[in-house]
Amino acid sequence: MTIEEELFRRTKIDFDKISKYGFKKHKSVYKYSKNIMDNTFRVDIEINNDGIVKGKVYDLSFGDEYTNFRIEDSTGSFVGQVRDEFKNLLKDIRSNCFTREAFIYEQSNRITKAIKEKYGDEPEFEWEKFPGYATFRNKDSKKWYGIIMNLDKNKLKEKSTGEVEIINIKLEPNEIEYLLKQDGFYPAYHMNKKSWITVILNNTISDERIMSLIEKSYSYTVTNKNCAKNEWIVPANPKYFDIDKALKENNTIMWKQSTDIKINDIVYIYVGKPYSSIMYKFKVIEVNIPYEYKDENLKMKKVMKIHLITRYEKGKLSFEKLKDFGINAIRSQRYMPLELSEYINQKR
Repeated sequence: MTIEEELFRRTKIDFDKISKYGFKKHKSVYKYSKNIMDNTFRVDIEINNDGIVKGKVYDLSFGDEYTNFRIEDSTGSFVGQVRDEFKNLLKDIRSNCFTREAFIYEQSNRITKAIKEKYGDEPEFEWEKFPGYATFRNKDSKKWYGIIMNLDKNKLKEKSTGEVEIINIKLEPNEIEYLLKQDGFYPAYHMNKKSWITVILNNTISDERIMSLIEKSYSYTVTNKNCAKNEWIVPANPKYFDIDKALKENNTIMWKQSTDIKINDIVYIYVGKPYSSIMYKFKVIEVNIPYEYKDENLKMKKVMKIHLITRYEKGKLSFEKLKDFGINAIRSQRYMPLELSEYINQKR
């Protein structure tokens, strides 16, 4: 691995910032030069449109490229000084023109962002020996539902080489058996192969499909302890769906269906800003209804039919009130805490 590859791992370029830093665009690359060590050497840096950084050092006394600083076995104060000056310049460029990323590859970072948006969970880097390994865990149960790792592909498939990133996901054994027949899926690396599967994060499998599998894995971490049986809190974004308008026409409406919800379950709809409150209580009367979405903001493959039971005043069951019952985030379907269910129904 080159000095540049090592220093710019897990970073993302900001092209606006490199122009302000002093880089000039020449065809498909951005170039920058700086003299170092009392003008005895010149460093030339190039960054291509993919954000790949390459540098060269020239001895201005002779006009030749100086490469000794790249030889690991080369020692001595002079070679060390050139190497340090080169690294310091790259670090300054990294600090001013790049942003830190949790992982090496784009899909890994997209999935991380999607997990944070859906569940509010950040990756946890738990092993000093393996700085590229991170777990995702349910905040309530503290159980893992995903692990991202970087490794050589030959650990997944013989005679394959090159660094890749993967995510381990927990699924049912029969689904694991089915998925292993498809590209991009492998027997779980360093996990129980009966209940976990490895998914490669190189765009072989779409983000949407990976997130649907993560949703299943997450469901195994949800505990029914201290939760009301068959009662759920489901978030709604008023920007995309006006529930009041829909209810004026009919007290029975269609709603996106997540995993586990069954007929006769109770669904409490939490409406986001500017309401930030539980606003409705519905009963589920039909599930697993096929649905083809047209609106990009309302992607769903199946819906359920729900019937209005109760409408609550704005603020009566506000997010601040829900915090009293241990709810600190509502980014996806979740169980209803038993104490909150009892509180709501006593208030009626």
